[in-house]
Amino acid sequence: MIASLVQFDDGARGVAAMTSDGARRVIGVSTVLELAELAVQSEIGLAALAETRLGDPVDLASVRLLVPIDHADDAHLVVTGTGLTHLGSAEGRDQMHRKAAENPDPTDSMKMFLMGVDGGKPEAGTEGVQPEWFYKGDGAILAAQGEPLTMPSFALDGGEEPEIAGIYLIDANGAPVRIGFALGNEFSDHITERGNYLWLAHSKLRPAALGPELLLGDLPADVRGTSRVVRDGATVWEKPFLSGEANMSHSIANLEHHHFKYAGFRRPGDVHVHFFGTATLSFSEGFQTQPGDVFEIEAAPFTMPVRNPLAVGDDAVPQVRSL
Repeated sequence: MIASLVQFDDGARGVAAMTSDGARRVIGVSTVLELAELAVQSEIGLAALAETRLGDPVDLASVRLLVPIDHADDAHLVVTGTGLTHLGSAEGRDQMHRKAAENPDPTDSMKMFLMGVDGGKPEAGTEGVQPEWFYKGDGAILAAQGEPLTMPSFALDGGEEPEIAGIYLIDANGAPVRIGFALGNEFSDHITERGNYLWLAHSKLRPAALGPELLLGDLPADVRGTSRVVRDGATVWEKPFLSGEANMSHSIANLEHHHFKYAGFRRPGDVHVHFFGTATLSFSEGFQTQPGDVFEIEAAPFTMPVRNPLAVGDDAVPQVRSL
């Protein structure tokens, strides 16, 4: 049985299916998107279609692992996310914003989190409360295994956010189709966000990393993993994290509904990577990352971690000129 798919490059693009016998090449396609488009057209499940195309074994240790989904045109891949969706996720945010405001009343973050607790898991056929939502960028921001997460030169912080993302393809009729899940590091600038909650949008315009695997089928209700920061070969911060609907204040279906209810996110042929949120941040515990640190995130049922170093860009901000 095929549990996940991996994109790789061994001199040419390829797709491997993770089976009980190891990784096997999927014949006839060079990208997961190609395979997903064929599955949608033929109305066959992605795992079932890959099963009919299994070829030679692939040694994943000897190839370059790519992100599990991409698009030939980065502008047609949309990366977005939701926050305050996990049980306990509001605590760090609330402390951050309460300290900034020095106000004993509930912060907007806590109010939004409690709205999710009350109405984020609606009964089937009914609409739940909408979550916090943010835009991160297009396909150009996605970092593969081992590639740096580069914060811009003007950033105040570069902090990890261990999360699971849903991966979607919009079919020819404009309907979103979930093709799988990926383990990721959503990555953010928490100092900028702490300065003013209205700067949350700015803090999210950063790269994000995805682990190599596209997990097929349903996401387990209880996902348990570990997030750590490694500096000079030694672990300097580490903490377990929880995800999956059993540990969330919103259902995945509710998060999907409130993202895809906008017609602009249902353009045929587009790909969406939508992060579901986290409750575990090193920043919330006062830890300060620094360039050269390596973020490591792992969680079953994903068999490979997300591992990326932190870097700082040397980009100069151009001045606007008038024509």
